[in-house]
Formats: sequence, C-alpha cells, structure tokens
Amino acid sequence: QVQLVESGGGLVQAGGSLRLSCAASGRTFSSNAMGWFRQAPGKERELVATITSGYNTYYTDSVKGRFTVSRDKARDTVYLQMNSLKPEDTAVYICAAARSTFGAPLTPQGYGYWGQGTQVTVSS
Repeated sequence: QVQLVESGGGLVQAGGSLRLSCAASGRTFSSNAMGWFRQAPGKERELVATITSGYNTYYTDSVKGRFTVSRDKARDTVYLQMNSLKPEDTAVYICAAARSTFGAPLTPQGYGYWGQGTQVTVSS
C-alpha cells in the first residue's frame, strides 16, 4: 500500500519555525517531483513548494525567503522548513507526489498520491 505520511505540524507563535516531514512507503518517489500544498478553512488548496527529482525548487510568492523544501532520496522523505511563520500560514499542510516523472506540476491535478495532512497553527 502506497502511503505518504506527514508529521511535524503543531502550534507555534508568529515568528517561530516548524519543520514538516513527509515519508513515503510502499514505493519510491525518487524520480517524481514532490509538492507541498496547504488548505485553510474555506479556501482552496494552494501550492506552497515543489522539488523535482533533480532538486530544483519552486515556491509560491508568499513563502519565498521563509520556507525551504528539501528531500532525502535515501529515506524517501521530503521536508518543508518553515521559518518566520505568520498567522496567515495557518492551514493543513499536505504533501503529494507527482503523477509523472517529468517536471513539477503547479496544480493539484498533476499529483496522484496525497498524504493525510498535518495541521499548522500560527498564533499572533
């Protein structure tokens, strides 16, 4: 059974940091781009960051300079280091694996495997 399992979420004060992890099991995604999305109540799912199999990264404008995505292929794990957190970063953070081994999709439709999500709450 293929699974993506996130961990590392929690409650943090504004300006604080969290590191999210997403561990894959059941198959390897080392040749696939991985993405981090987030979804706040009443809002659409939003792409936060992606990382390709070649370690190229993409960030949405609102997190540039604050978030860093990385991956450890040996552990089949993807990370999202989040610094200088703001209340508007509050959301469920979800990792996903791209359907294809080509490129890094920028929309949810390009991802075929999803984790269950981990809650991040930033207090002001």
